[in-house]
Amino acid sequence: MAKSTVQDIEVAGKRVLLRVDFNVEQNKDGSIRDDGRLRASLATINYLAERGARVIICSHLDRPNGKVVPEYSLKPIARRLAELLGKPVASLNDCIGPEVEKAVAGMKSR
Repeated sequence: MAKSTVQDIEVAGKRVLLRVDFNVEQNKDGSIRDDGRLRASLATINYLAERGARVIICSHLDRPNGKVVPEYSLKPIARRLAELLGKPVASLNDCIGPEVEKAVAGMKSR
């Protein structure tokens, strides 16, 4: 039995939730030491976007003891991903709630 891939689904006009592991090494100032994991995701992100999907990327770093800690923010990762993609990447503070619902509803296919 053949394994299904992202190329086996019709994504035009659909929201696609893409779970990625962006747990990358960062310097104290938040800059990325090794963006290999971001680069590895580019082909999939571009494939989906080029076919009209609204790509929602989900990742995390850490929440020690359940607390939000600024050092583990994904904002620097979103900035670097935007540089690599050559297009804006929004970064939200949570994965659920009104802010997220509004952002997703406002997404346009590219």
